[in-house]
Amino acid sequence: MARKGNRTINLPAPYLRRVWLEPSQVSDREAYPFCLPIFPDDFELGFDAAITIIVGENGAGKSTILEGIAALAGYDEAGGGKGYMPVDHSEAREKMGGELSRTLRASWLPKISNGWFFHAESFFSVARYLDKAARDAGQTGPDFLSHSHGEGFLRFFEERCQRQGIFIFDEPESALSPARQVEFLKLLRRMDESRICQVIMATHSPLLMAYPGAQLLRLGKGGLEPTSVEQTDHYRVMREFCDDPRGFVEAALTE
Repeated sequence: MARKGNRTINLPAPYLRRVWLEPSQVSDREAYPFCLPIFPDDFELGFDAAITIIVGENGAGKSTILEGIAALAGYDEAGGGKGYMPVDHSEAREKMGGELSRTLRASWLPKISNGWFFHAESFFSVARYLDKAARDAGQTGPDFLSHSHGEGFLRFFEERCQRQGIFIFDEPESALSPARQVEFLKLLRRMDESRICQVIMATHSPLLMAYPGAQLLRLGKGGLEPTSVEQTDHYRVMREFCDDPRGFVEAALTE
């Protein structure tokens, strides 16, 4: 059940139903990210399922969209949850999510501000902060960093992603082996079946794209459009590789 103010609202996810661009708030159409063709004046993204998955090539704008939604929900665009100290993301980051969020408008049913924005690039900074905050409070820290990269990711997901809220994942597969990605799919299923978790995720993994019942959107030059995992370039490349691994690599190296 969702709590809004003092009222308890018994509604299932998705809670964020729609985001759209307010053109009057864009001061410079030539500035990034508004110069991208994926952000026309009528840009709109609707959420029809508890789990929405966005796919596309590097540089298409997936992370910028997720950062904008995260900032709109009250999370730091570098990763974390509402009320957490922003991590240092001054180096090697575009930091365009905040700029985008100031031009976005949202429709909520109801407004939920609990959850987490997982950004692979800042995971270790966030994990160190959580350990330090626990120590400062005289508690034992979650200690995500004493495990392998992939195990740390999964332990983090297991601990932080079981509560009600909106969870934004930017390429969570970045440290997960195929077997660990299957474990992550099981976590997604638990979140989905709880009916109190909304997930918005960007990924390059065909395994994660194939989550049953998810709203799968492809981000291209023309914007966002519904797709199936079989229609994605990611799936086609992996299918060709699996059909003939040596031949595929040989052909790719001679192009």
